[in-house]
Amino acid sequence: MARKRERLDVIKDILKSIRVNRQIKPTRLLYASNLSPQMFKEYINELISKGFIKIDIDKKEKKTFSLTIKGNEFLEEYKVIENFIENFGL
Repeated sequence: MARKRERLDVIKDILKSIRVNRQIKPTRLLYASNLSPQMFKEYINELISKGFIKIDIDKKEKKTFSLTIKGNEFLEEYKVIENFIENFGL
């Protein structure tokens, strides 16, 4: 049986999907994050409120998500932590 993703892993996956695409539409991000719509909303609202991502709305009222500097910094620091854990074989 596959192990359940930890909260930080889900956050990392969401932020990485946004980083790869620079800007991503909500539906595409929902599919990429592999979450239920309810859980997706909870994570997105938290990431917006903490300043990791922002919503951009174009002239046609289409929403896209983009990464903030804080979100980018989180991904860089998370990579350092992953490397640290990997170096100790955990």
